[in-house]
Amino acid sequence: MRFIFLVIMSAVLISLTGCQKEPPITQALVYENAKQLKPFELTNQNGQIISNEALIGSWNFLFLGYTSCPDICPMTLAKLQQVKRSLSSEFPVKVWFVSVDPNRDNSEKLKLYTQYFDPEFIAATADHPKLFPFVRDIGLMYAMADSKLTQYSVDHSASIALIDAKGQLRAIFKPEFAPNTIPTINTDQLIDDFKKIARFY
Repeated sequence: MRFIFLVIMSAVLISLTGCQKEPPITQALVYENAKQLKPFELTNQNGQIISNEALIGSWNFLFLGYTSCPDICPMTLAKLQQVKRSLSSEFPVKVWFVSVDPNRDNSEKLKLYTQYFDPEFIAATADHPKLFPFVRDIGLMYAMADSKLTQYSVDHSASIALIDAKGQLRAIFKPEFAPNTIPTINTDQLIDDFKKIARFY
């Protein structure tokens, strides 16, 4: 009887193991164990303080940039507009534009800038002591040039962070790099990868 019991249990375990879904294969960097974000406070385009609670209940695409950015930022926001339009009928999604140039990008400027792409986009920033830890926590980066100059640029990630409905970092979508082109996301690839991630997790 003991032998029969062990055989049955082995068969059940094999069956259960075989039923486990494999993680989706994507071009994105996916965190199998989502990372809980540390508490943060940013100021949005309406001058309101927003925190981790603003992430809860929807999938969130977070992109770094600044309103004086000549190329990557407007191109990526235009693509994220397409992404949001494509996904919103099936998934609750938000797009965040996080300015890494708080010296020049106040709430009014951020609102005017993002409304051009989509009035529902969230635009936010903070002083660097608050902003930098938040950016690092979502797996992205930026570096300031000499902001004492009248005109200056800001180096920043062209990747997009995906935060799930629990406020956890779930994936990073990386841009495509090609000679003599600006690194930006592949819209179709991002949409396809996101659907795989959202349906699995």
